Amino acid sequence: MAAGPTTRRRQLGADLRRLRELKGLTLEEAGALVGVSKATLSRYETKEGSVKWPTVDALCREYDAPDEERLALVELAKNAKIQGWWRSLADPIPDSMNLMLTLEDEVVREDHYACMFIPGLLQTRDYAEAVHRSSERQCPEREVEYMVDIRMKRQELLQRKDPPHIWCVIDEATIRRTVGGSSVMTAQLRHLLTMAELPHITVQVLPFSTGAHAAAVGSFLILAGETPDLDVVYVDLIGGGLFMEKPQELARYRLAFQYLKAQALDLQSSAELIHRISMES
Repeated sequence: MAAGPTTRRRQLGADLRRLRELKGLTLEEAGALVGVSKATLSRYETKEGSVKWPTVDALCREYDAPDEERLALVELAKNAKIQGWWRSLADPIPDSMNLMLTLEDEVVREDHYACMFIPGLLQTRDYAEAVHRSSERQCPEREVEYMVDIRMKRQELLQRKDPPHIWCVIDEATIRRTVGGSSVMTAQLRHLLTMAELPHITVQVLPFSTGAHAAAVGSFLILAGETPDLDVVYVDLIGGGLFMEKPQELARYRLAFQYLKAQALDLQSSAELIHRISMES
């Protein structure tokens, strides 16, 4: 998958920080060399906000970066403008969703652990509507439909020529929890089985028999970029979610997901359990 604007922006920030630290400069010292504040340079390095390519060029020169690397980073800066299909939506969307859509548009892999609902990318429309109505009881019907429309649009990334690999570990409680009534749930489970047959989608079920496990605290998602330093973890919270990208946070969730995959049923056994439960719905 080609690098998108957010991937380029995040890569630029990581490279600028690496070059500054190799030079042994503080943010304040480096900023003074090119006439920008410590706060501005910090935003450059933490991938927040826009960047000016002349400033990136000047920083690279002060850092004694090789010409090839300097030119590459200047090109990243010139192309690091966030764009996407959701930018043309008539109604605004929550900031957390904006970030999710931006990151998801450029991932190469997504690792999902779901303990409450089927992952959004694998939901049917009826199931998604039932989830939104139950979790956002104060929302008018028009807003529910709008949010579901966005979720359905998100799923188009699964049909790309070079789609990301989606690996889902789904708690047994999730596939047994009836959402939207028996007919909606049956259709959802059958859809899940159909999607699991695609080569870029892997579905495992974490059975009740596992007992206590590595992610008993709740659902999470690892959005994997072109390189490990571009990975982000998203943790579900009431009213939104939390994004984390510190190395120790990423390491913790990567390890938890590895344990979950090892504890879950194999692919065939998972499919058989989902099928059996769908027949009971």
